Amino acid sequence: MTNPDLKNIAETSGLQERLVEIRRNLHQEPELSNEEFETTGKIKAWLKQANIEILDLPTLKTGVIAQIGTGKGPIVALRADIDALPIDEEADVPFRSKVSGKMHACGHDFHTTVALGAAYLLKEKENELPGTVRVVFQPAEETGHGAKDVVDSGGLEGVLAIFGLHNLPELAVGELGTCEGAITAGVDRFEIVINGIGAHAATPEKGTDAIVAASQIILALQTISSRRVSALDAVVVSLTRISGGNTWNVLPGTVDLEGTVRTLDVEVQQRIPEMIRQIIDGIGASAGVSAELKWYPGPLATINDAYWAQFASDAAEESGYATKVLGPRMGGEDFSYYLQQIPGAFVYVGSSSPYALHHPKFNPDETALQQAAEYYSHLATRCLNELITR
Repeated sequence: MTNPDLKNIAETSGLQERLVEIRRNLHQEPELSNEEFETTGKIKAWLKQANIEILDLPTLKTGVIAQIGTGKGPIVALRADIDALPIDEEADVPFRSKVSGKMHACGHDFHTTVALGAAYLLKEKENELPGTVRVVFQPAEETGHGAKDVVDSGGLEGVLAIFGLHNLPELAVGELGTCEGAITAGVDRFEIVINGIGAHAATPEKGTDAIVAASQIILALQTISSRRVSALDAVVVSLTRISGGNTWNVLPGTVDLEGTVRTLDVEVQQRIPEMIRQIIDGIGASAGVSAELKWYPGPLATINDAYWAQFASDAAEESGYATKVLGPRMGGEDFSYYLQQIPGAFVYVGSSSPYALHHPKFNPDETALQQAAEYYSHLATRCLNELITR
C-alpha cells in the first residue's frame, strides 16, 4: 500500500475517505513499542505534506511531536499512541496486518489517524488560533514508558493543558465518555520464583513440592483484595502465567508465576508488594521452599482533572457526541504520567467493535474517525480560547 497523499485532507469533502486510507495503511504495517521507526517516518511525511512543523527532539528515537499555531499565547497538547501489540491478527478484513505476530489490536492506528486528521484541521485555521497546539504521536504506550520518554524529550515544555483519547468498543460510534478522578488503573507486573527440591512423583516426601506451594500462593494472593484492602478500594490481583515441570512423573524443583496488580489509589498500590512478600514468605516457610518476588512497577492510575474532564465532555457535546459519565476502568494507561505533570483529561470515543481491545479480531468502526478528528481539533481550539481569557 502506498502512502496516501494528504495535501488536501482538511477539505470537508473527502476527509473521511482520506482518514480511512491512513488508518488502513498504518494497520497493515504495525510496529511494537520502541520499534515504530517506519510508523514515525510515515507520520513525519504526512505532516510535512501540510507544512506542519515537527519539533526537533533528538532524544525521542521514535514518535513525533508536531506544532501548530502562531507561537504566541498558551500551549495545549493532544496525544495519540502509535505502537502495536504482539498478536496474530484474525480479523477478516482486506487490510489485515502484513506482519506476522504483530497487530494494532488496541486501535492505536485509529488514534494516530484521528490525531493526524486533527492536525490537518488545525493547520487550516492556524492563523486564527489564539495559541499553539502540540500534537503528540507517542511511542511505547503498551510498555508503559513512552509517556515518560516524551516528557523527558522536552517536547511538552510550556504546555498548560493536555488531552488524551482512546477508542472504546463498548461505546457506540457517536458516543464519548469520561469522568473526573481516576479513569484507568495503576498497573504493576510481578513474578514469583518458587524454589523447592525436585523428586520422583512417587516419593514426594524426598523433596519439597514447589507446585503445591505455588498453588497455595495463588489462592492466598486473592485474599489481598478480599481481606487485606478495604472493599471501597478497587484492587485486582491476577495470576496470568504458571511455568513448572516438564513431565508427568517428576516433581519440579522450580515453579515460576507471573501476574499483574491493578489499583486506583496510589497509596494502596504502594502497599501491595509488601503484602505479596508476606504471603509468599509465610507459605514458603511452611512448605519448605523459598519464594522470591520480582516487582516491575508500571504507570499509576490516570487521574482526570475535574475541570478539564467536564470541559472535554462539553466540547464533545458541541461536536455532536452523546456524552456519558464512565466509571474507572482497571486497564492501564501511561497517559497518567502526563497528568502527573500537566492538568488535563483522558476520554473514550465509541468504536462499536464486537470484539474487545487486545482481541485478535478487534476491528473498530471506521465511521468514527472523522467525528473524532473534528472533536480533537475543536477541543484544542476551545481550550486555547479558555486559557487566553484567564
